Amino acid sequence: MKIQQPDAFKDLIDTDARYKVYYGGRGGGRSWAAARALLTLSLAAKIRILCAREFQQSIRDSVHRLLSDQIEMLDLSKGFEVKRHEIVSQAGSIFLFEGLHHNVTKIKSMEGIDVVWVEEAEKVSEESWDVLIPTIRKDKSQIWITFNPDVQTDPTYKRFVLNPPPNSVVRKTTWLDNPWFPTELSKEKDYLWRVDPERASHVWDGECRSHSDAQVLQNKWHVDVFTAQEGWDGPYYGADFGFAQDPTTLVKFWLAPGVHGGLRLMIEYEAYGVGVDIDYTPDMFNRIPGAKDHMIRADCARPETISYIKRQGFKIEGAPKWPGSVEDGVAWLRGCEEIVIHDRCKHTIEEARNWSYKTDRLTGDILPQLRDGSDHCFDAIRYGASPLIKQSGDIFIA
Repeated sequence: MKIQQPDAFKDLIDTDARYKVYYGGRGGGRSWAAARALLTLSLAAKIRILCAREFQQSIRDSVHRLLSDQIEMLDLSKGFEVKRHEIVSQAGSIFLFEGLHHNVTKIKSMEGIDVVWVEEAEKVSEESWDVLIPTIRKDKSQIWITFNPDVQTDPTYKRFVLNPPPNSVVRKTTWLDNPWFPTELSKEKDYLWRVDPERASHVWDGECRSHSDAQVLQNKWHVDVFTAQEGWDGPYYGADFGFAQDPTTLVKFWLAPGVHGGLRLMIEYEAYGVGVDIDYTPDMFNRIPGAKDHMIRADCARPETISYIKRQGFKIEGAPKWPGSVEDGVAWLRGCEEIVIHDRCKHTIEEARNWSYKTDRLTGDILPQLRDGSDHCFDAIRYGASPLIKQSGDIFIA
């Protein structure tokens, strides 16, 4: 059986390379192509396929749903048994689903893997690659990698794009390679190119972000999966209200002891919506556990919104602002030993990657001015932490 595939992905089936690396901008069709190719292979012969990603708390975080949808879309239901935690083909192939970060022992013990597909591979750490690659040791086994690049210093980009290992197929693909690129995404693409070409180049063309030194939170944050622990301070809640096309956000976070005597900022939950009417804002806030039980500190520029939310049963007040409060807030964030963002907080992660200082157009010099647009979740965190931030710009109140 031959399932239709775009030309850019023919090497997924037609070559025996050890590494098959597909990276690039959003809408490039990489996930669909990898899923379809694996379904094809799993019906042709009995193979063992591991579908992996850096973080996977439950099967919902995996590509299980993507594969199930493709089976239905391609009318292949008779050829597969879709179980809760695995998928089995008529030929006896099996799809397994695992996270890499917290399953070192389990990954090391896996035997007989023919193909491992690592999705969202830009998040995979050096340590996870060092565990996974020697585990995939069956004769003629393959490692498939799909991802949207972030910066050139990321372990996945350095290992597989800048310095690809022998016997590798490395392809950059974008929306131009996807014959099924949807109209709605095309509109989003065109809009971003009009308003922010540099960011559009990263998002849609798959270019690595430039000026990584201009990142506000450079080397301060990482993504993990965690549960709040006894002895942590908090929880704290901060809200930022959207104007026009800006998002409304609510963020829940904790402060945990650091290993060097400081504090770790632990960002546990986010609510995020663009164009959220005031009548629906309380429902959005209620998605965050404990939001009605704790004080929310919010952007004081919207007193009418604060008053309305308070009448819906929330404890909420405006966070104070002062000359230099944004700079003091950034200093507070930078003063944390580390910032840990839960894997579920997708928009906060995106902002941590993109929040940056402006750069001079001609010289590339970093300017002492923050770029707008990638700071809404962190504005909410600043408001939530406002009692802890000193106006003098010092990091923590004793």
